[in-house]
Amino acid sequence: MKEIRLGRLTLNCMASISMAFILLPLFFVTWLAFFQQEIPSFPPEGYTFRWFSEVTRNKAFASGFGLSLQVGLLATAIGLLLGVPASLAVVRSNFIGQQWINTLLLAPLVVPGVVLGTSLYVFQIEAEVATKLPIMGSFAGLVAAHTLIVIPWTVRLVSANLSGMDRSIEEAAQNLGANRFVTFWRITLPAIRPGIVAAALFGFVNSFGNLEMSLFLVGPGRTTLPIAILQYLEWKIDPTVAAASVIQIVIIGLSLLITDHYVKLSRVV
Repeated sequence: MKEIRLGRLTLNCMASISMAFILLPLFFVTWLAFFQQEIPSFPPEGYTFRWFSEVTRNKAFASGFGLSLQVGLLATAIGLLLGVPASLAVVRSNFIGQQWINTLLLAPLVVPGVVLGTSLYVFQIEAEVATKLPIMGSFAGLVAAHTLIVIPWTVRLVSANLSGMDRSIEEAAQNLGANRFVTFWRITLPAIRPGIVAAALFGFVNSFGNLEMSLFLVGPGRTTLPIAILQYLEWKIDPTVAAASVIQIVIIGLSLLITDHYVKLSRVV
């Protein structure tokens, strides 16, 4: 019994240390956002909400937030439309090259962002030369690139739902006269809804906060929020950036809490 208790205590200590290591940067960023002095220094001279109002008055941050929001929403919607059928094909069908296609769909998760951004940059240039269409630096080209971030999350999470689903329910519905579309709409879709919602959430978060790929593909006169923050840091070092980061953390945290209330993310993540 003593060995078991000692093992549990050690495991709990290691888990606590790991959690503290993960949350420590978030704590310092949040703390820094309330510093009164313009040049961060310790200990702080006082605390203020001034930097949050500076974020709302900064035009680059506002336009960057709007563009990131538009790209994230469109990329998430397109990624779901492509990823859900792909998940059904990979999990439910049996064909030559099935495993290869599954690996290809998940590849953007393991490819470094700089490598992916460089590849897409070269591809869009070559596609523009070949088709004479204004692809490079366009809004559509940026959305198409961000869709590649959403598809792997959709395939991964929806496939996990489909793999754990009891197919006898679908077979029972079809035996009772339901066609494939009705079976999918009434049986399969509600069953994989947690995976779809989780995929939409994580896909949007990754698209919204993407920096490496957006640096290569954003057009002149356009800037996403991560790029706006990076450009701001080139000229100023004040808590405004920390305040902008805290706003992002709060938005993402609330989205996670609301989503988890309706769809238990622990079941699919």
